[in-house]
Amino acid sequence: MQDDTDRRLLRLLQEAPDLSTAELADRVGLTAMRCARRLARLEETGVLRGVRGVIDWKALGFAVAVSLRVTLDKTQPRAFDEFLARARQVPEVIEIQTFLGRVDVRLQIVARDLGHYRDLYREKILVLPHIADIESLMTLSVVKSDEALPL
Repeated sequence: MQDDTDRRLLRLLQEAPDLSTAELADRVGLTAMRCARRLARLEETGVLRGVRGVIDWKALGFAVAVSLRVTLDKTQPRAFDEFLARARQVPEVIEIQTFLGRVDVRLQIVARDLGHYRDLYREKILVLPHIADIESLMTLSVVKSDEALPL
């Protein structure tokens, strides 16, 4: 169970993940040692899964983003497992989500340009196993992209 201090720590980590433990401790009114123990406990309990850098993939030359909605042939008992295992191996697939409903899986893909996407789609996506239907949605703009929780 998290208390107000834990929530303040988590808010600060979401806002400024590059703060040192000493800076975090100072901002929430703890000693550095107590702050480090709290952070360790949050990690041990799985609340805090790590601190990561967020990279702008467009700045690295990936100008195209496509979301693929995939429906699998569920008559095959291992369709999900086999599809997901192979989809994980495609480096340009940056996110995989599974769903209940008509659509089974969503793949988020980045490509350098439309030619790269076309080749990727033909050579790496369409050969994935157990695809019954696939729909491509090209991203025109990202209106909101925020993983911060309202703590």
